[in-house]
Amino acid sequence: MKAGVQQERVATHWLAVAAALLCGVAVASNVGKVSIMISALREDLGLSLVQAGWLSSAINVFAVCAAVVFGFSADRIGGLRLCLTGVGLSLAGGAASLLATSFPLLLAGRVIEGAGYMAVAVSAPILLSAASRLEDRRFVLGVWGTYMPGGIGLVMIAAPLLQGLGGWRVIWGFAIVLLLAGGVSAWLQRRHYRFAEAPTEDQEERALAVAREVMRQPLAWTLGLLFATWALQHFTLIVWLPTFLREQRGLDMHWVAALSCIMVLANVPGNVIGGTLLRRGVARGKLLVLGSSLSGLFMYAAFSPALPDAVRYLACVAVSLAGGLIPSSILSASTVIARTSRQIGTFQGLSLQISNLGQLLGPPLIAALVASRGSWEAAVTLPVGAAMLGVLLGAAAWRLEKAYGAGR
Repeated sequence: MKAGVQQERVATHWLAVAAALLCGVAVASNVGKVSIMISALREDLGLSLVQAGWLSSAINVFAVCAAVVFGFSADRIGGLRLCLTGVGLSLAGGAASLLATSFPLLLAGRVIEGAGYMAVAVSAPILLSAASRLEDRRFVLGVWGTYMPGGIGLVMIAAPLLQGLGGWRVIWGFAIVLLLAGGVSAWLQRRHYRFAEAPTEDQEERALAVAREVMRQPLAWTLGLLFATWALQHFTLIVWLPTFLREQRGLDMHWVAALSCIMVLANVPGNVIGGTLLRRGVARGKLLVLGSSLSGLFMYAAFSPALPDAVRYLACVAVSLAGGLIPSSILSASTVIARTSRQIGTFQGLSLQISNLGQLLGPPLIAALVASRGSWEAAVTLPVGAAMLGVLLGAAAWRLEKAYGAGR
């Protein structure tokens, strides 16, 4: 296979697609396991609210600092190798966390898990693209956006059922099982990822050139910034809704897990709807503007003390559902920005590096606002402001993509 050339599939290998998606779900369970277990971690390790916020965000350290490097590595060494390496790092971080007895040790395990999460997040889309035919690729990459809410929702479902068996460490063990299942599944489907193999030595110079092409595209940076605005909003809810329900409303663990899980999983049909609309030719910019507008409106309602708790909770679910249009639209944009299969990892790395600023900074900023002002409602300006910025960026992305002609 020559550099930059990808022989097209005549049929999509859906088992291979599912295996790559399972790897994403598994690393996403690592992202979500802290949010549902914050109260248990605080009780067991004596963590402050702000420490808990940083513990949740620590998994994003590599994403913020080096996601582009991970993406370029995927283009260089091959998507499958990096994906399996990411699963291995996630397993190592999870195992180290099981032995942690203090905040610094658990934080270190989270950072290692973050390296694994980043490796899978940038490489799995390469596997998805390799395993799918051209006609299905936009849909497949759009549905890829479900890996995050799917993994977080799954661990939230498992938490109340497993916690009684051994506390938060059993939840960490559950995530390890998911990682093993994802890694084995991807390895068994490896023959369907042959277009995602590493370039030969004489292709590496060309790989540098195609990576630079991605970095020079304003649309890639615009989409990354927009992704950051959505990540801040969504992770505000994912991390702090369970804490709010438990500590401010006094709900037991089963109710907290069920209500939080419903909110997170609402993002899954939102992503599927977005992928379907893209497949039918709806402009990506329209979906981005619509998703950001609705998420901001519903976020304001979710934080409004004038509304009944039931309405505020439904607004949280609506934020997650409507916001699903955003990741499905952005993660599928590699069909436009990546002119060759070698550019997919670089684009995914760039967009994730920028977007993870929202995941990294959102939870501790919300915690700081709540701690300084004494109420959750006072923190509304942060997610609503992010949504308003997302609307502006969506409109800019809409204009920029028109320059790409027929690609959408």
